[in-house]
Amino acid sequence: MSEEILINITALETRVALVDNGVLQEIYIERERSKGIVGNIYKGTVARVLPGMQAAFIDIGLERASFLHVSDIFLQDKDGMEQRPPGIGSEPPDIRTVLREGQSVVVQVNKDPLGTKGARLTTHLSISSRFLVYMPQTAHIGISQRIEEEAERNRLKALVEKCIAVEDMAMAGGFIIRTVADGAGEEEFLADIRFLKKLWRSLRERIATNITPSIIYEDLPLFLRTMRDMVRPSLEKIRIDSANNHARVLEFANAYIPEICDRIELYKSERPLFDLYGIETEIQKALGRKVELKSGGYLIIDQTEAMTTVDVNTGAFVGHRNLEETIFKTNLEAAAALARQLRVRNLGGIIIIDFIDMKDIEHRRQVLRALEKAMERDYAKISITGVSELGLVEMTRKRTRESLGHVLCAPCPVCEGRGSLKSPETVCYEIFREILREARMYDNNKLLVLASQEVVDRLLDEDSHIVADLEEHLGKTIQFQVETMYSQEQFDVVLL
Repeated sequence: MSEEILINITALETRVALVDNGVLQEIYIERERSKGIVGNIYKGTVARVLPGMQAAFIDIGLERASFLHVSDIFLQDKDGMEQRPPGIGSEPPDIRTVLREGQSVVVQVNKDPLGTKGARLTTHLSISSRFLVYMPQTAHIGISQRIEEEAERNRLKALVEKCIAVEDMAMAGGFIIRTVADGAGEEEFLADIRFLKKLWRSLRERIATNITPSIIYEDLPLFLRTMRDMVRPSLEKIRIDSANNHARVLEFANAYIPEICDRIELYKSERPLFDLYGIETEIQKALGRKVELKSGGYLIIDQTEAMTTVDVNTGAFVGHRNLEETIFKTNLEAAAALARQLRVRNLGGIIIIDFIDMKDIEHRRQVLRALEKAMERDYAKISITGVSELGLVEMTRKRTRESLGHVLCAPCPVCEGRGSLKSPETVCYEIFREILREARMYDNNKLLVLASQEVVDRLLDEDSHIVADLEEHLGKTIQFQVETMYSQEQFDVVLL
């Protein structure tokens, strides 16, 4: 396995690509005008309490009010520590007993604004360093589930407890040990705890003095978050094409991950960095519906407001033995390809996968296992059901930021995001109905139809006999004019 991180920085946007054996696995894009805000801490004001939804809208200074559900509010005791997360072991309290309109509240963003929805908030604050996540409102020490070896988990927990005692932070909050901490030592944890302790002290001062709404803490820019969150011992190379930011990356690495400094490279070639592994081409492919499989089969991926659907097809793949074997191999290949597509496209929420129907129960089990194994490398939280009789698999993937398609694309102004247009035939019939309606309402001798080229061509050709009959029936002349700026669905009937 050969992993590389490619960082492309311009004045307008930053793009980060995770490449494994020359193949794009993940792409992150942050634009100067629309930066992600997950992890940011704000001092906001309760704009509206919604008892029926057990939630509140919070004004944190963004264009749209942000959403805070009662389950994301952590009650605190007199010492400011976590008392009881609502909803665990008992009914959550009435939102009106916790928040009131006009109240000042400190919140953290855990989901970016998505589509027409505002940001999703929590009052359970946390700040991250290289190896640890500090949670000032709890006294719990947790460990990433991706660190599976029990002996290592025990070692890490004991080390963090020791460091907490050294820094006299036993009653000052809790920590989560991150995946990248696997193999870390006492010095690394001490450095992180000291950094987080100092950062939280400064944030407390800002919380006490800042007006509302205002930002208290802003997470690192994308290229530095990449260094903090994505760099692993297995990483072979980090290439960055900006000289100024290369210095900042090296400074960050020297402070927190000195062992990877020799792997950080300033890319100076005339050839664009993202052309190195065909990243631009992969991004274009990820915006399409169809994903070709090496065998000749293909996937059709459709993202809607409610869910994402994936249809698996054998296509040109006919196999070598029998139909069942062909279906099984196509589904296995589709499972691996799908896992990569979900990461590259950053698709989240409910995902329905329509695998080709398999009669063999063992084949279904193996396809499901292949999907689960392929998804193991995904950082997003995932839940997968079994394969149904119809070959359907339901899964959820946690969504914290916009999908690649939503970041790079906008709804088509012609079809308004439907993905299809009325046919010229349909538009012609609508025009005939409009002509009859106008003729009954107004007394005139001529009508002018303004429409697109395709529609006018059909009116003068295939439907010319209908036009002639209509003129005879109404006793009126009907003329046509092409409007080059009209879409296929647009038309006007004008009285002359």
